[in-house]
Amino acid sequence: MNRLLSIELQKIWKNKASKILTLTYFILLSFIALIASVKFDIGFFKFHLAEMGIFNFPFIWHFNTYIAAWLKFFLAIVIVSMTANEYSYGTLKQNLIDGLSKKEFILSKFLTVVFLAFGSTVYVFIMSLILGFCFSSYTEFDIVFSDLDYLLAFFIKLTGFFSFCLFLGILVKRSAFALGFLLVWSILEGIVKGLLIFKIFPESTIGYTITKFFPLEAMSNLIVEPFSRLSVVKTIGNQIGIQNAKDYSVSYFSVLIVLIWIFLFVFFSYKILKNRDL
Repeated sequence: MNRLLSIELQKIWKNKASKILTLTYFILLSFIALIASVKFDIGFFKFHLAEMGIFNFPFIWHFNTYIAAWLKFFLAIVIVSMTANEYSYGTLKQNLIDGLSKKEFILSKFLTVVFLAFGSTVYVFIMSLILGFCFSSYTEFDIVFSDLDYLLAFFIKLTGFFSFCLFLGILVKRSAFALGFLLVWSILEGIVKGLLIFKIFPESTIGYTITKFFPLEAMSNLIVEPFSRLSVVKTIGNQIGIQNAKDYSVSYFSVLIVLIWIFLFVFFSYKILKNRDL
């Protein structure tokens, strides 16, 4: 397994575009720290994000994983490209000639997906610890390491999304078309979700229940937006009569759904490659 992973990582590092995208991704993750420096001081209006508690433990785990998840598209391009390039450059056929089985080929890609997702999770964990100890009002051990399930949700979310990208790269064989397919899929999910919720089942929760099983929707549900948890937002909401009953905890039902999708994406990637005439 180490050999398979090493081969894939070398391919990424030796490809200039993939290397730049990967480095850009981790550099942009570091820029989350710059949020702490955002200040607005206009007359009576003073606004400092760090003082709003976004870096307080344990809220920081929720906030940072939610923000970091938006940057996953940089690595998504890398995943799609590393798969599609196997066809474009003929390296897939050469690997098979050299003795690599199709099962090992898919396994090597999936190991890379897991490695990148795990590396991102560890990076966010370390960065959050540093920011938390710099800005958090609470540094007790039990508070610092509570709500770490957001990191698990972040890892599962990235693994699921990258597995989807791997599947599209195998299915479509062209980077641009695969990314376009991903965009079309997300739009279709949004349209179907709207129809189910507002048109077909407008007076029940059936539409919401059905959409929880959509792949991208299930991934999105892993980490709910954190901004309405902030005390200043809650105060404003109470003043204008809006009561917030949202559940911010990690849904392990959504975790299970995404894990099933991960299995399906990898399984069908193998099936497509196995039955395809190269």
